[in-house]
Amino acid sequence: MSERLNKYISSSGLCSRRDADKLISSGKVSINGVTATLGIFVEGGDIVLVNGKNISPEEEKIVLAFYKPVGVTCTEKDRHAKKIIKDILHYPVRLTYAGRLDKDSEGLLLMTNDGTLIDKMMRGSNAHEKEYEVKVDKEISNDMIAKFARGIFLPELDITTRPCQLKPLGKYTFRVVLTQGVNKQIRRMCEMCGYQVKSIKRLRVINIELAKLKPGEYRRVEGEELLALYQSCGI
Repeated sequence: MSERLNKYISSSGLCSRRDADKLISSGKVSINGVTATLGIFVEGGDIVLVNGKNISPEEEKIVLAFYKPVGVTCTEKDRHAKKIIKDILHYPVRLTYAGRLDKDSEGLLLMTNDGTLIDKMMRGSNAHEKEYEVKVDKEISNDMIAKFARGIFLPELDITTRPCQLKPLGKYTFRVVLTQGVNKQIRRMCEMCGYQVKSIKRLRVINIELAKLKPGEYRRVEGEELLALYQSCGI
């Protein structure tokens, strides 16, 4: 695919298109060893040098909201996993998940090629919100609600969870917002209260919502929604 040289230089983050034109006019840009001229196009595979240094456009940052179905393992490669993300999410750019969901859980998974965003989201100290809908095997009690509100000690991990509000939706179903990234946190918390989890669906991560997505579907996060996500992560 061909692209005008000044746009190519600008997309590398080096300077604006106007300043790129100045660099080209002053003979400081070459393509495949030949001094470039204004208006020329760059083809795929061309080597572009500015002041003797190789440049290339920055990779476009992609963020997807993806509905991970039950039974899909969050892993890049695992010969023991029956189904992994790449088996059902087909996208032309290589993406990585920002925050896991265990195999038996479903719902919103953010997929991106932005390493900085992943790093910011994975830091537990940033206390980013993640909202879940959970179904358990017994009727929800006031004691369970109180324990979630106080924080629950998890002996296997030797930590106490941050206080969180459990909001019953029915006798066996509730919503909860977590601000930690503890492995299987909801399942562990419920077990400490004497409950077994029947299902978990993640509905929201920070400001990004699952909304009307169905299992296996995805949508690209763009515009103000994407801007708010980056701002929330301090990027």
